[in-house]
Amino acid sequence: MIDLTNKADVPSLGLGYLRPDGGKGIRNVVLVAYLVECARHVAQKIVQQFDEQEVHLIGFSGCYPNKYAETMMKALCTHANVGAVLLLSLGCESFNGKGLLETVQATQRPVKLIGIQETGGTGKAIAAGKAFIQQVQNQIKSCARIPLTWSDLIVGVVSGGSDATSGITANPAAGLAFDKLVSLGASTIFENTGEMVGLEDDLKRRATRSDLGIELKRTIEKAAAFYEAMGHGSFAPGNAEGGLSTLEEKSIGAYCKSGSAPIVGLLKPGDKPTVPGLYLMDIVPDGKPTFGFPNPNDISEINELIASGAQCVLFTTGRGSVAGSAIAPVIKIMANPENYYRMEENMDINAGKILQDEASLDDIANEIVAKIQQVVAGEKTKAEQLGHFEFSLAYKFFEPLGPSCLA
Repeated sequence: MIDLTNKADVPSLGLGYLRPDGGKGIRNVVLVAYLVECARHVAQKIVQQFDEQEVHLIGFSGCYPNKYAETMMKALCTHANVGAVLLLSLGCESFNGKGLLETVQATQRPVKLIGIQETGGTGKAIAAGKAFIQQVQNQIKSCARIPLTWSDLIVGVVSGGSDATSGITANPAAGLAFDKLVSLGASTIFENTGEMVGLEDDLKRRATRSDLGIELKRTIEKAAAFYEAMGHGSFAPGNAEGGLSTLEEKSIGAYCKSGSAPIVGLLKPGDKPTVPGLYLMDIVPDGKPTFGFPNPNDISEINELIASGAQCVLFTTGRGSVAGSAIAPVIKIMANPENYYRMEENMDINAGKILQDEASLDDIANEIVAKIQQVVAGEKTKAEQLGHFEFSLAYKFFEPLGPSCLA
């Protein structure tokens, strides 16, 4: 176990990228963002010309405005891992491209908005986008590098493709790693309130303040009502095939990812931690259910954690997943030893060693913390090596946070 009283035992971090707005990143990405589905093809063609380089694609397909999507895009385009931004607009969509441009400009990042209609079509827009990226790639190489401390770090956690081993190995190991990260001074975020129904009283108990505890409980009650209205819980056929019998069994195993630290605050996508510690993210929309399943895939959950500042994300899985993410590295933790050996090229950590009596929970937790340190210092995750930079953003609606939610 990491001895936090022994400085020699505490893993150090490498150099980060200091942004003009004060953000501290672990990657130096050029972000290409399309603002409507009609601009996706042009954006993809631009990114494809920079394969194997840190040029990532994100975007919002909807033509009609959505406050949640606008919040997400602003948060992602100004993320600490992002050095420069290229925005692609068709020119007649309702998304507020000018407002997004101004938000990025305020952070002093290099940014350009290309309107495909105004530029003259596909070929001219691709050429203009390519020229901009070539220019800013050299510019952001001179970004100041500074030593990072653990208090500079925000780490998120998700689970996907869970099976009967997830709640025994990978999830509790990730939770124990979260406890260690909090002790080191980092901020950590867990989410998926739809898989915490029935655990609201324990969440309330862990809150550092009574008013926060009330908000945490209300968040789970909202999730239960939302899923009931949708007629579908967060339980997939693959979960059952992997040996999970009920949503309750899956939920208890998923909840282990949060560890045992006190909960200092509640976030909604795009909200940032205000002090170090453990946070719950509310991913279920507010108001009357209108936009379908809260998070239609694991990638959308990862992207919401990144929008709230996570420079890297832990992803626990039992059946396996190949997904990574744009902007921030994703560290894959496999729960099932058989599946680890089958999908080893996609996995960073084999938590299944616990089932084989080759490692303890504490051993794997220390391995996770060490892997985070290596990734922060520049080592590429398996997802990064394989070019997995997925992204997903749909319509949602959230009310602003109240003061009782904030640390």
